[in-house]
Amino acid sequence: MSARETGDRSSTDTRGRWQVEGERVPASQRAAPSRLQRRSQHGPAWVVLAMLSLLSTGRGHIREGRRGPPLLLGESEPTLPPPPPPQLDPSHSTDVTALADRPAILNCRVHNINNKTVSWIRHRDIHLLTVGRYTYTSDQRFRALHEEDSDDWLLKINYVQTRDSGMYECQISTTPPLSHFVRLNVVKPHTHILGGPDMHINTGSTINLTCLVEYSPEPPDFIYWNHNNKIISYDSSRGGVTVIIEKGDLTTSSLLIQDARPSDSGRYDCNPSNAASANVTVHVLNGEHPAAMQHGGQSTYTNSSLGNILLCLLVLLAALHATLM
Repeated sequence: MSARETGDRSSTDTRGRWQVEGERVPASQRAAPSRLQRRSQHGPAWVVLAMLSLLSTGRGHIREGRRGPPLLLGESEPTLPPPPPPQLDPSHSTDVTALADRPAILNCRVHNINNKTVSWIRHRDIHLLTVGRYTYTSDQRFRALHEEDSDDWLLKINYVQTRDSGMYECQISTTPPLSHFVRLNVVKPHTHILGGPDMHINTGSTINLTCLVEYSPEPPDFIYWNHNNKIISYDSSRGGVTVIIEKGDLTTSSLLIQDARPSDSGRYDCNPSNAASANVTVHVLNGEHPAAMQHGGQSTYTNSSLGNILLCLLVLLAALHATLM
C-alpha cells in the first residue's frame, strides 16, 4: 500500500469517512445523520430545552381546569356544616292502651334521621323486634311500618294479648344510642249488670237494668239488649221500653221497662260491640212471695227495689242534665 493510500484512509477516518479509497464522495450523496444520532450528539441539552418549552407554555398536553378563589396563607378548603343530629319527639310517641285481640300501634317520631336507623326492642326480654323496615322476630304478629318522607317509625302488633303488655324501647343508632320508652297496656273490657245475677220485681213496677262496660280504651259503638235470646224492640206494641246510653271511660246502658208484668220475666242480656256480654235473670212477682223468699230473701228484695228506684232517678237526672247542657 502506498503512502498516499495510507494518508487517504487516515483522512477518511478523521473526517467521518467521507472519502472511500482516496475518492471524495459528493455532498449530495452523503448520508444525513439519524435523529437518534443528532439527539445523542446534543445529549442532556435537548432534554433541558424540551422541559423549558413546556414550562414556558404552562400547559403542555395537560388540560387546564377551573381555578378557584385564591387561598390565603394557612387557609384551608371550606367545608360543609355537619347535618343536625336526630331528635326524638316524645309528644307523638306516647303510651298506648290497646284492646285485647285487636291491633296495637306504637309510634316513635324522629326528626333529622339522616343515615341512622330506628329499632324497636321489647324490654322484658331485651328482644330485638325490628330494625328500620325489617322485622327480626319469628312472631308473625309483629311488623315494622314506615312511609317515605315520614318521621314516624311504627311497631304494629296484630291480635295483641295481655302478655304483650309492658315497656317497648325505640332506639336510634347514634353514638351513644338515643332511646325512648313506650308503655303498652293491653286490657280486656268487662261487662256486668247491677243487681245481678237475679232480680225480683213486683208486678206493675218499673224494671231498671243498668249495664256497665269498664276498662275499654274506647266506648262501644253500640249496645243492644236481648230478652230470652230475642232482640228487644223499642217500638214494639208492648210499649213502655226505653234505653239510655252514656258513653265515656265508663259506658252505661240502662234498660227501663214500665208496668212490669209476668211475661217480662226471664233472662236479659247486655251486648256491647267491643266486649263480652253480661246477663241477669228477672223475676216479676204477682202477689205474695214464694215461701222460699219469705225469710232470707225478703231483705234482698226490698234493698234491690230501693236501689233500682234510686239508680233510675240518678240516670234520669243525668240524662236531663245532659239535655240542658
